[in-house]
Amino acid sequence: MKSSIILGIMIPFIGTTLGSACVFFMKDEMKPLVQKILLGFASGVMVAASVWSLLIPSIEMSDSQFAFIPAAVGFLLGMGCLLILDKTVPHMHLDHQVEGHKSTLSNTTMMILAVTMHNLPEGMAVGIVYAGSIMHNVEISMAGALALSLGIAIQNFPEGAIISMPLKSEGMSGTKAFIYGMLSGIVEPIGALLTIMLSSLVLPILPYLLSFAAGAMLYVVVEELIPEGSVGEHSNVATIGFAIGFVLMMILDVALG
Repeated sequence: MKSSIILGIMIPFIGTTLGSACVFFMKDEMKPLVQKILLGFASGVMVAASVWSLLIPSIEMSDSQFAFIPAAVGFLLGMGCLLILDKTVPHMHLDHQVEGHKSTLSNTTMMILAVTMHNLPEGMAVGIVYAGSIMHNVEISMAGALALSLGIAIQNFPEGAIISMPLKSEGMSGTKAFIYGMLSGIVEPIGALLTIMLSSLVLPILPYLLSFAAGAMLYVVVEELIPEGSVGEHSNVATIGFAIGFVLMMILDVALG
């Protein structure tokens, strides 16, 4: 497997790791202004990536006059899957950090499980896009796959921090808290790698999988990132970050794709 692909599927995990490392140099919590910028930028990147790297390729790969069907069906399934996951698995929302509250989940195992379960669809989305690129599908660009990885990594940065920092504030050592936060993101490269390894099997349903990933991505943006970027002060900063992230992702995918 090419080194660029290995790096690409590891980028989201690197984002989680860097966020977890905040436990070593931040006394209490991530600054709201910094978090707003990250949330807005990640939202913009992920929305643009969902359109140009996932939905449009899904439509273009369908030759029939009903080319919209795989995109529509997969998108709704992706949304529905994340909705069910959100209702059945407790999730640590980022606004705990914004408001300065500790997580209500005192059980470390449940906390790690919650974030890990929400990371799995993101890892699979990265794997699906890279699988399409590896199979030399002209509708899917390597630049688009890389940009999607970067967008998820930016989102994972504050998510890693909201695991490690509350654990330290509750008495856990900084090193152990960092490891727990880092391990919550390990499922993403594993999921991406497994998806790539099964690429020959998923090829017939690739349009559905691409739009499924788009639905999952946009659910995260609409349900979590945008609302949390609009809470409290500095909401305008999040909006500006969204615009910058969206435009940069669009330029990257269109110009380099």
